[in-house]
Amino acid sequence: MKAEYLLLNLLILAGPLVMSFEKQIHFVDKWRYAWPAIAIVAVPYIIWDALVTGTHWWFNEKYTLDFRLAHLPLEEWLFFFTVPFAALFIWEVIGFYVPPPGRRLRVMRRIRYALYSLQLFGLVFFAKGKEYTGLMLIFLGAALIIDRVLKTNLLLRPRFWIYLAVLVGFILIFNGYLTARPVVLYGEAYQLGWRIGTIPLEDFGYGISLIFLATIFYEKFKAVSERL
Repeated sequence: MKAEYLLLNLLILAGPLVMSFEKQIHFVDKWRYAWPAIAIVAVPYIIWDALVTGTHWWFNEKYTLDFRLAHLPLEEWLFFFTVPFAALFIWEVIGFYVPPPGRRLRVMRRIRYALYSLQLFGLVFFAKGKEYTGLMLIFLGAALIIDRVLKTNLLLRPRFWIYLAVLVGFILIFNGYLTARPVVLYGEAYQLGWRIGTIPLEDFGYGISLIFLATIFYEKFKAVSERL
């Protein structure tokens, strides 16, 4: 069915959109932080996506609408808004039910510096032709640096690791569907070729970096608003 990817986007959006009006969490009050954060992060990912579609990956015309903008189907554009929106809703739900601890994860302060080297590894992989692997590591490393520079320090919060575990679960479900169907097909030459089920390992880093960055800007906008 050609609307299949579109329906998946709507399914991802529907629950968080409706539950945004739930009285306790009332995520609708935080849309003014969520949508700008999502839009800012969407820009580099859409550019990345548009540049590599047709080489690193492409979209199965059986499951996508015929409309294309910058080589991308409408559904792929929606992906960069529906998925982070759903993720930010989950972030708020976790924050509501998991009270903040008295201390941050000190061990991650040291590990974080080692993780900055992901960008160096990304450049090496990119130079060796594993361009998807390389770009994924570069973007993931950039997210870690931005988290430090903007002083959001999500990496040091226990809440973030619960969030990450939930996100990995959803990646297994939704990305697993997209790759098993397959809605998205891949140029194997540009990645390591390692998969979890039908999902390329790089897809996990891609999705996590996208959501990580959206959450960083979301938290920064909230913090700035609270100081005003």
